[in-house]
Amino acid sequence: MAQLDERIAELERRMKQQHKASAVSQLLAEVPGIGPISALTLALKIEPGRFTSGRHFAAWLGLTPKEHSTGGRQRLGGISRAGNERLRQLLVVGAMAVIRYAKPGSKTASAWLLALLERKPRKLAAVALANKMARIVWAMMATGEAYRGSKGAAAAA
Repeated sequence: MAQLDERIAELERRMKQQHKASAVSQLLAEVPGIGPISALTLALKIEPGRFTSGRHFAAWLGLTPKEHSTGGRQRLGGISRAGNERLRQLLVVGAMAVIRYAKPGSKTASAWLLALLERKPRKLAAVALANKMARIVWAMMATGEAYRGSKGAAAAA
């Protein structure tokens, strides 16, 4: 156990060094719900030029609902779970962390997220927030701009 703890500590130290050395990773870490591990993973695995929009990126990750539509009637199912499972998992876990601290009157919670939490289950809201975070990440990587949340609200860009 002691050897495993030392190995984990060494890996964490190396990962933090890589995060500090990567400008893109540090840029992405400013988004609420994205920490150093998620930011570094996204920076290393994603080429924003491969996607035409944030919507296509979120669909590639599998954060969009499957569509079962016919005869002009739109029916949406669960998420498609396409793409990279690890990236999708990191975004959903980060979204759950944001939701955990989302309270009315909080500086970190957007009105959109609070309204969504009032009418939908927490896990469904987490997937919707992860979808939004994926679109924000793509836009930041494609343009090189820093995260700019709406006035006093997290994850509402």
